[in-house]
Amino acid sequence: MSREKYMIFNFNKTLRNYLSVSRIRHSSFVTCHSILLLSLLIIPILTRSQDNKPAPAPLLPFQQDAPKPGNEEQLALQFYQNQDFTQAAELFQQLYDKKPSLYYYQYLVFSLVEIKEYAKAEKLIKKCQRAEPDVLRYTVDMGYVGYRSGNQEKAVKLYDEALKKLGPSQQQIFELANAFITRGENEYAIRTYVKGRQLMNNSYPFGFELASVYERMGDYKNAIEEYLNMLDINKSYLPTVQDRIQMTLSYDVNNEKNDMLRKIILTRAQKNPDNTNYAELLWWYSIQQKDFDLALIQAKALDRRYKENGDKVVSLASLALSNEKYDVAIDCYQYLVSKGTACTYYDLARRELANTRYLKTVSEPSPPRKELEILEKEFAGELAYSGETPENIQAIKNLAHIKAFYLGKSEEAIDLLNRAIDMAGVPANEKAKCKIELADILLFTDDVWEATLLYQQAYTDFKYDVLGQEAKFKNAMLSFYIGEFNWAKAQADVLKAATSKFISNDAIALSLLISENFDPDSNTVALGIYARADLLDYRNEEDRALTALDSIPRLFGDHPILQQVLYKRAEILRKQGNYASADSLFRQLVREYPDGILADESVMQAGMLNEKQLNNKEKAMELYQELLDKYPGSIFVPDARKNFRILRGDAAH
Repeated sequence: MSREKYMIFNFNKTLRNYLSVSRIRHSSFVTCHSILLLSLLIIPILTRSQDNKPAPAPLLPFQQDAPKPGNEEQLALQFYQNQDFTQAAELFQQLYDKKPSLYYYQYLVFSLVEIKEYAKAEKLIKKCQRAEPDVLRYTVDMGYVGYRSGNQEKAVKLYDEALKKLGPSQQQIFELANAFITRGENEYAIRTYVKGRQLMNNSYPFGFELASVYERMGDYKNAIEEYLNMLDINKSYLPTVQDRIQMTLSYDVNNEKNDMLRKIILTRAQKNPDNTNYAELLWWYSIQQKDFDLALIQAKALDRRYKENGDKVVSLASLALSNEKYDVAIDCYQYLVSKGTACTYYDLARRELANTRYLKTVSEPSPPRKELEILEKEFAGELAYSGETPENIQAIKNLAHIKAFYLGKSEEAIDLLNRAIDMAGVPANEKAKCKIELADILLFTDDVWEATLLYQQAYTDFKYDVLGQEAKFKNAMLSFYIGEFNWAKAQADVLKAATSKFISNDAIALSLLISENFDPDSNTVALGIYARADLLDYRNEEDRALTALDSIPRLFGDHPILQQVLYKRAEILRKQGNYASADSLFRQLVREYPDGILADESVMQAGMLNEKQLNNKEKAMELYQELLDKYPGSIFVPDARKNFRILRGDAAH
């Protein structure tokens, strides 16, 4: 195995061991070897040049002259890994005699110490000291040998002596600190950097290096303070500070570091309102944690201070929208509109404000009619202000949807979409989206044949695009609604390989629904009633849909489709605003069909109902935990885990 492959192979194990013992000074055999391997296999601490500009970390001397791996070296490393230190010491001695190098020296010293050949180790160190009297790491090595031989007093004396001899040399400071770190003496490493800071007259503060040592010790408060101190020195350090903090938070299992970081940054920002570095960092941090409310405060503050003309605010609006944080997005667009027509984003903000309000309203299971009517007026006003133009195509589609599906104005919606399709300058993909929306409305109004024609046109125009796949799936659903089950299943089977995960999942579900609910004699009566109920639900005829669904268990008794019936009934009740009954049905489905294909989804839906509509946070957490425990392979696991953590009080990730 090559040295490079060997290093990669052992990296994860070494890092885990190192982190677990970083607080302990030479307390066990594992400590020494974990720390040694970390120093040998990982690039040393980041260094900086005297002019305070980040620079690539130099290789330590023993890394610079490390020989190319050969058979003897590989064997020596293997012995060392297997804790056969006698054999390792013998081979590393031979390698060192042939070619003295810091690389071989390090392994040889540690091997000798492990087999308690302290005298040999000291003899080797003294020889190196005579050759390089100004190199302080050898003094640290002598102290280390003293410590391992049981002479704690000697170790402390030599460590202090090395620290006392430290001069105003950045390279010497790095080397001595790394020598202490290699031997697990983190406190001495900190003292080295602090003294080095004084010796260098703060020309370089060693902040990043100190932060790294503090992190090894688990002292995240001081680590964060050091990172932030670097911003006070030079704002150009901001990207590096962000990278370091992001790395730290990626291992924040219990959310302790995140809470600490938030408090420290907020405290500094409040105490230093004129220091925009903290505002910039707080903006970045809030985006990373998806704390959109905090991000909005900072975005507005930075926008006013720097006269950014809304750049950060519009960026935040888009991000909040993609995370379904509609209120934050609405606040963003309202802020941009309030800046007036001089704002670059004024027209975009007006359009997106209405579109975002639309998304928020229709995301509710049962949108209030009053809000829908207000939205209709807002869209109409926006179109009157800026015209039915290609830029307003999304607003046109949204207005048509409200008119047709919620306000009973299908004819107006159809006319609106036909004008959009005929409009000059509308991109081809937007025309296809208008055709799909128009087909949806025609299916809603029972014009099945015209609807299927429009779906087919959109599919033909974008056959190899997600848009075409969406049109094809909607056509498959249309076939399902009218009882063309074989055709619907054939189309669904093709779409199982769709590039869109959502379309693929829906296609799989439709195919299973059809294939698993054919009676042995190919009787599809029960499936036909269910399909009819599904279509009635699509057309907002919920009561008729429920009546059709209720007839299935009476007519067919025990039938495979009964779990789909339960699920559909729960969906309709939720749509009607009967949240408690819907929750009861979702949980009934899980009890009666714990291994069914809809069980995991039912748990997820019940969890979201309790979280958002029933305001029962504890029950929602129980349901999300149930999904994680009982259905670990479910596609809903990531969302369940995220929702659970948010309810528990963690920051969203």
